[in-house]
Amino acid sequence: MIVAPIALGVIALALWQLIVVVFGIKPFVLPAPITIGTTFATQLSAVWKGTVITGTNALIGLVIGVVVGIVAAVVSALLRFFDELTQPVVTALAVVPIVALAPVLYTMFGAGAQTTRQLIAALAVFIPVYFNTLRGLRQVRPVHRDLMRAYAATSWQATRTVTLPGALPFLFTGLRIASSLAVISALIAEYFGGPVNGLASSITSAAAYSNYTLAYAFVLGAILLGLVFFCVTLALEKLATRHSPTPV
Repeated sequence: MIVAPIALGVIALALWQLIVVVFGIKPFVLPAPITIGTTFATQLSAVWKGTVITGTNALIGLVIGVVVGIVAAVVSALLRFFDELTQPVVTALAVVPIVALAPVLYTMFGAGAQTTRQLIAALAVFIPVYFNTLRGLRQVRPVHRDLMRAYAATSWQATRTVTLPGALPFLFTGLRIASSLAVISALIAEYFGGPVNGLASSITSAAAYSNYTLAYAFVLGAILLGLVFFCVTLALEKLATRHSPTPV
């Protein structure tokens, strides 16, 4: 599972390095991977500082989006009128472009605060978590419900042994998607204002001064941040599904 992606990545980097050397591609067009790696190592403190800022915003947005998404999905699964009320709103939120929303939020909360980036990340996370969790909560087959009634199980017992275990795979599917979206949306939000201390802001500053190798070093930091979010989510999924009760 791990060896194949790593091997593919090594091959891709080797081909990239070979193409740059053979064709003599200039750094302002495409820096070589070795050059990017060297710059990344020498500028590690600056990359780390930007990663912490962007990662914190993405993490806060991820937590907010996941909590709100799960709660809204549970209420929608229990109350049909709430589901019918929220479906058009959630659908509308799903198509709101960040490029249009970010300037409005910066005006509302101030250009010096990180609030806008966190809210945009939370919105991006909320959508997949809500829809996937809601779908999972509705996957309980009627025969399973009838069986729990025959056993005189309480509502909580039925939820714990049937509904929640059945919804977990859907929840974590949404969470895996959301973990990447949190980082991406936090990065995109940095391009439209706010404090100049995140990864995207650093990429823009480096490119503005024609230091493209440094810009790619910050891009590498963003890639690693996204991978960390995804891998942690994947590890949580394996841990939760391993210890969750088996559905009836």
